[in-house]
Amino acid sequence: MITLINQTNDEKWNEYEERFQRIFEKTREVCRVDRDYDVSIILVNDREIHEINKSYRNIDRPTDVISFALKDSEDEIMLEEIEAELGDIFISVDAVRKQAKEYGHSECREISFLCTHGLLHLLGYDHMNEEDEKEMFALQDVILDGFSF
Repeated sequence: MITLINQTNDEKWNEYEERFQRIFEKTREVCRVDRDYDVSIILVNDREIHEINKSYRNIDRPTDVISFALKDSEDEIMLEEIEAELGDIFISVDAVRKQAKEYGHSECREISFLCTHGLLHLLGYDHMNEEDEKEMFALQDVILDGFSF
């Protein structure tokens, strides 16, 4: 289940909660996840995500999305102990606006992509090398296929 936490002053972002849930369900289907999980999606501005990026990743600049998984590939036993909490995804709505304009598509398309990207990170996917990047980006395409933007 998705829990949306909108920490911005803009109520318009609340309309994406149902979409995030549908993306989560499609991600579970495509990635063959047979267990129910809870995920929090926290919408923030560039200033807030900059602080998170600096504090937790030692990168002194804003970013578009950051995921914090409550499991990692080295500690699968921890997963069983956490009940159903998979992790948190922070998305910068400032980055959504800017990147949608830059890439020439809608904010809906951009925030859907960032949600999917964050979910895949929570499930253990990464893009640290070319092979992993191809796999992760192909999954993103499959997951988002069929959604209208």
